[in-house]
Amino acid sequence: MRAGEVGATVVSVRAPLNESTLAELLPGSWGIAATNFPMWISGERTNPSFTYELVSASPLVLADDVSYLDAEGVEKHIIGTDTLKNDEFVWRGKGVLRIVKSHWHVAGANDDGTVAAIRFSKSAVTPAGIDIIVKTATHVPELRALIARSTELFGLSPEDFGSLTWLTTPRG
Repeated sequence: MRAGEVGATVVSVRAPLNESTLAELLPGSWGIAATNFPMWISGERTNPSFTYELVSASPLVLADDVSYLDAEGVEKHIIGTDTLKNDEFVWRGKGVLRIVKSHWHVAGANDDGTVAAIRFSKSAVTPAGIDIIVKTATHVPELRALIARSTELFGLSPEDFGSLTWLTTPRG
């Protein structure tokens, strides 16, 4: 087996991750499979998922709906807009969160666009973090092994990989 292979799945970065590629890759629903983001590993919020909807291809703007279940099992939503500026997205919240913004970028993705790594920069209200996301209704055999053997292709260091908590079941 060649480096970067897991079973029959060859992993490589969809290159380049430019405006056009991201406009094709991101729209749709994604479950979070692994993370080091405290919001998702504290136990207070479970089954997180992202849904991105294309608002504009150029400049690239996405409507963003982050959903999760609270401690009582009630679905909650964080709504925002992501605008690509240079090589990163600037997220702006809607409603009471309109004063909040954060920065994130896709660090890497597999060829078929079903798995991606997202890096979030530290913001005024959140620490920096990493999410491994999987397109909803996609089965990725041996996902953890796939990422472990291909950290550099997903823009992760071995330390980044070691910092991840693997969630039991990505939603979707």
